[in-house]
Amino acid sequence: MTRWYGSLTAPEVATRITEQSILCLPLGSYEQHGPHLPLHTDTVIAEGFTDRLIERYAERHDLWRLATLPYGLSLEHAWADGTVSLRTGLLADLLIVVVGEYVRATRSQRLLIVNGHGGNRGLLEAVLYEIEQAHRVRVCAIHPSSLSNVRVESALPEVHGGTRETSVMLALAPQDVHLDRFDGAHTVDPSQLDEIRRKILHRGATWPWSSGDAHITTAGITGGDPRLASVELGESVLASALLTAGVVLDDLASTSVADPSDARNGPPCP
Repeated sequence: MTRWYGSLTAPEVATRITEQSILCLPLGSYEQHGPHLPLHTDTVIAEGFTDRLIERYAERHDLWRLATLPYGLSLEHAWADGTVSLRTGLLADLLIVVVGEYVRATRSQRLLIVNGHGGNRGLLEAVLYEIEQAHRVRVCAIHPSSLSNVRVESALPEVHGGTRETSVMLALAPQDVHLDRFDGAHTVDPSQLDEIRRKILHRGATWPWSSGDAHITTAGITGGDPRLASVELGESVLASALLTAGVVLDDLASTSVADPSDARNGPPCP
């Protein structure tokens, strides 16, 4: 049975989408990912993980795949050719309006946003509250890479375009990975570690960092050497993330829709 929302007819929506159905919305980006990965890498990851999520848990939780929102917040990559970024207000409004339309058009009261781009995370953490309160829908965003407990041995954290992300792309879309485009001179610079921790990872300070900054990136990459990537590592990352996602889905399916007037209700799921 297809789980693609767009393939349903109008009468089928009325009979097959219920209050317990979980609508899955992939959210990606179009941005530079070094010389070896395509602009739509994060969109591919959001879509590919959503498809695997539905394949594994569709019957258990009545999951339905929605059309992808392919653009996100990518201003940290705006220096590079090809990057397309929305602005924060526009993306927030787009998410609120799109979710509202699905709530109006169906009986579903649960939504899972599958986010493929780390740069979208900060906005999602805020806008989930507005979505929940505006539309009385139970909503959660998941971040596939962060769901996985698989770690990569590297001199630098796996932030963008490195060994880990390249491995996931080898597992999902190997035809889009072009490791042969490295000229053999790419190196991981351990001296970038302190600046990466200070500008990107520090929980006490937030900076408008750029992937064009040579103090934290090399050729637009922040992480381990992409040439060490493998399909096996990518599949391991995805399998681990899928396992954890099952727990999130259990929680999303079991909790009731929050009433904004009821102070006893907690915030949207993390």
